[in-house]
Amino acid sequence: MNAIEFNHLTKYYGKVKGCEDINFQVKEGEIFGFIGPNGAGKSTTIRTMLSLIYPTSGSVTIFGKDAIKEGSKVRKNIGYLPSEIFYYDQMKVIDLLKYSASFYKHDCTDRIHELSEIMELDLNRKIQDLSYGNKKKVGIVQGLLHSPKLIVLDEPTSGLDPLMQQKFFNLIVEENKKGATILFSSHILSEVQQLCNRVAIIKDGSIVSIQDVKAMQRDNYKKFILRGKKLDHAQFNIEGVTELKTREDKVSFFFKGDVNQVVKIISELKLTDLTIEEPTLEEIFMHYYE
Repeated sequence: MNAIEFNHLTKYYGKVKGCEDINFQVKEGEIFGFIGPNGAGKSTTIRTMLSLIYPTSGSVTIFGKDAIKEGSKVRKNIGYLPSEIFYYDQMKVIDLLKYSASFYKHDCTDRIHELSEIMELDLNRKIQDLSYGNKKKVGIVQGLLHSPKLIVLDEPTSGLDPLMQQKFFNLIVEENKKGATILFSSHILSEVQQLCNRVAIIKDGSIVSIQDVKAMQRDNYKKFILRGKKLDHAQFNIEGVTELKTREDKVSFFFKGDVNQVVKIISELKLTDLTIEEPTLEEIFMHYYE
């Protein structure tokens, strides 16, 4: 069963395109990445999906229900962390979280304290006294306190230090193991690479590719880095080679095709070092944008 189904979802702000003809499905129980640079249409797609703004055309189905027409029912099973968070400055963190929990039918007290301990969040401080990173922690706890079936994360790690980011990732993986579906939107591609099973790439408001993360790396090009004296980069001007760069005793390039062609050229060189790597998701991503 699909947790989310986008059906030709389109949102225009007057004549300005937010997103257009969005079509993809997120399977129940998976961690799905949604990647693109700032301004690509990620947040517009998510906000329209949650019926926080209304689509120009198209629809979204969440757990079999129309996300627009049945939004109030659907949102009870969703935890949402927006990219930007704003709270009542004078409220204490615990009071804000208790207020959020009051919208759900079950007691969330133990869950609030459990999540706050994991995220090292001081419940007795006022919102106005919190740093941006600590406000983000409040948003994380708020989004997860009711143990939602679907967790929607829009640029969730901004403001978190590396140690706290890792704790957050571990928390998300645990929620997924319990059965939660995760939609993880980010422009930080290493995060998506670390967490997600599949990924949709959005460019200028439209989906340009949907792929398995491991397959993207396995089936794409290899990255070659050669070191040695008097290397002539011209001999690597063959079909399948891109991003060919030379710097002193170093030649680097990406290659997609019959690897034996490259091996034959390399075998005739006197090298001091050779590295052959899988490309990072970020390098693959830039390939789609170029």
